Amino acid sequence: MNAVDVSVAVLYLFGIVMIGLLAAWRHKKKQGAAEEYFLAGKSLGWANIGLALFATNISTLHLVSLAQNGFDTGLLNGNFEWMAGFTLVLLGLFFAPFYIRTGIATLPDFLERRYNRVSRDCLAFVSILTAIVIHIAFALLTGGIILEELLEVPMMYSIIVLCVLTGIYTITGGLLAVVITESIQTIVLLVGATIITAIAFWQLGGTVDAPGGWDGWQNLQTILEAEGQQQKLSMLRPHGDADGIPWYAIILGYPVLGIWYWCADQTIVQRVLGAKDENHARQGPIFAGVLKILPVFLFVLPGLLAWALFKDGRLDLSMITTDGVVQSKGVYASMITELLPMGLRGILVAALMAALMSTVSGALNSISTLASYDIVKRFNPGVGDKQLVRVGRISAGIALVVAVALVPALNMFESIFNGMASIISHIAPPITAVLVLGVFWRGASARAAAITLIGGSLLGIGVFATNTLLPENSLNKLPGGFMMMAFNLWVLCMLLQTFLSFLLPDTPISDDSTELTGARLSWSTPLEALSIPGKSRAGDPRLLSGILVIVMVILYWLFR
Repeated sequence: MNAVDVSVAVLYLFGIVMIGLLAAWRHKKKQGAAEEYFLAGKSLGWANIGLALFATNISTLHLVSLAQNGFDTGLLNGNFEWMAGFTLVLLGLFFAPFYIRTGIATLPDFLERRYNRVSRDCLAFVSILTAIVIHIAFALLTGGIILEELLEVPMMYSIIVLCVLTGIYTITGGLLAVVITESIQTIVLLVGATIITAIAFWQLGGTVDAPGGWDGWQNLQTILEAEGQQQKLSMLRPHGDADGIPWYAIILGYPVLGIWYWCADQTIVQRVLGAKDENHARQGPIFAGVLKILPVFLFVLPGLLAWALFKDGRLDLSMITTDGVVQSKGVYASMITELLPMGLRGILVAALMAALMSTVSGALNSISTLASYDIVKRFNPGVGDKQLVRVGRISAGIALVVAVALVPALNMFESIFNGMASIISHIAPPITAVLVLGVFWRGASARAAAITLIGGSLLGIGVFATNTLLPENSLNKLPGGFMMMAFNLWVLCMLLQTFLSFLLPDTPISDDSTELTGARLSWSTPLEALSIPGKSRAGDPRLLSGILVIVMVILYWLFR
């Protein structure tokens, strides 16, 4: 990188911090109000919610690891992006209405109202833990790896600097500062990813002697056929596929992970909780579902293009090759340095930092909210707003330090993205079971939910320990890998809670009760949720969801 690239990256850092601080300053008079700090005063519109959901989800983990997966297995891991669209429809149509109507600040608060305090405490603990490990530590690891290669700065140095800068505006400004900066960072991220994808396509066009042109897609297919790797363009693979994720594992396993991640994870759902009204809370996730179509083409496909360029002799990967094997973790960094001209590299570094900072800022804000509402206010109901905000800021700072300390330990995974997904597959099943049964079945009882959350979590920990300590007997080696393992754990949790709900039922609610507590926080039938109209015909979340689902089905048909 030359002086121009470095200047672009530095100016971006300075600009985004200033924008975050400006957002905090403009609302300084309201900063004493906890709702203003943690939920942006419930002022977020659907566009900001959708952009913020996308930005919080997409981190350097996605940029680096999805490109790595694209290089290794083709478009297969793009399923984690496209399947998210279906889950976001569930969030918008079925879960968001209850979240908004009850006026909750956290998802554990919702579980307490639906079930009991034990359920709340379990989810609060898991939510804080996963925010630190999944959202922050993994993002810092991948960000540190690629920035070390691009800037030639020791990984931990760049991580610490970015953490300090992100912490300044996140801890000071709360959710509003996070959402405003995330909206900007989403645009920067998409622009940067589009640039590198377009240039990779151009480089793959033409011939080896005269590279360049827009016939890169035809050349890609030719190279795939020559290498016998046509399956790399397929999203749905048959049973026994060498890459280990057949179509049925996607259909059955992803919803278990996705419902937890998109509908029950505080870091994600907090943007929906800050919506100005129920209609915006329903529309925002659907907009995010539209945006989730893009990562397959902007994050996964570049890795596949890099593989084709490498096989065709147009991309030099000798710097990341050991004993004749390409260390694919470094593919994205190599694409930036080998394919992009000086001047554009700074934009991509800015995009990488945008991905990292947006994810970290979102997770920090959710941790501060959970610590304030589900720990401090849970045990001290009379605590004031100023004290809650102070606790939130302190807890965010502590979480950031812990996450930085975890970074070296997480570098053990060969594929960072698969490592993260594997951890989620052991955590998600009991939470997904309790949430699904709680929202769609009024007979799901409180004691059954608490036992399922505790028992399912202990089971997940036991399976994870077994898979880690005895890899030769790992359940992840069964057909479908960790995706089918997550599905099997979820089925066990569903059966356990259903059985216990009949054995330990709740007190029946009176027919004339209209209070949104307990079983009233469940739909009598799924059709009840679909009867809620939108504010306008064109903006009706049901219509928008239907269009999104149709588009996703068509895309899957094209890349089947």
